[in-house]
Amino acid sequence: MSDLRGAERMSYAAPAYLPENLPRAAFSGVLTRRVCAFCLDFILVSLFSAAIFFALAFVTLGLSLLLLPPIFPFVAFFYNGLTVSGPNMATPGMKAMDLEMRTTDGGRVSFLIAAAHAVMFYVSTMFMPIFLVALVTEGRRCLHDILAGVVVTRRPR
Repeated sequence: MSDLRGAERMSYAAPAYLPENLPRAAFSGVLTRRVCAFCLDFILVSLFSAAIFFALAFVTLGLSLLLLPPIFPFVAFFYNGLTVSGPNMATPGMKAMDLEMRTTDGGRVSFLIAAAHAVMFYVSTMFMPIFLVALVTEGRRCLHDILAGVVVTRRPR
């Protein structure tokens, strides 16, 4: 057994990028912008999915048509994971709407967290009342934001 009385203890600071620590301007119009960003991203993911679907159907001479219908979730998973964890910290739709996503400590979102956030978002679209959480939380955070430990804000100017 080691004696911990003289050892330094690690202190964990509270995450600094939480809504209560950010200016209110960082969250003005975020919900409306997120809806518009989702619409843009949904169109882009649908176009990518359709392109991959038809390309694979053509390459395999139609033999893969039974395997291709679940392609949209795979495309959405990688689309969100790669774009949010990238240098812009946003999907193209979020970037167009002047939004960015960070972890609660202010850092970049990793690929796995961004992809898991997208999965939780698409699952929560099946239960629309879950989105009402965003109306009562600080910073208008959705339930999937809280579970993933991310904050969506306006881009700093």
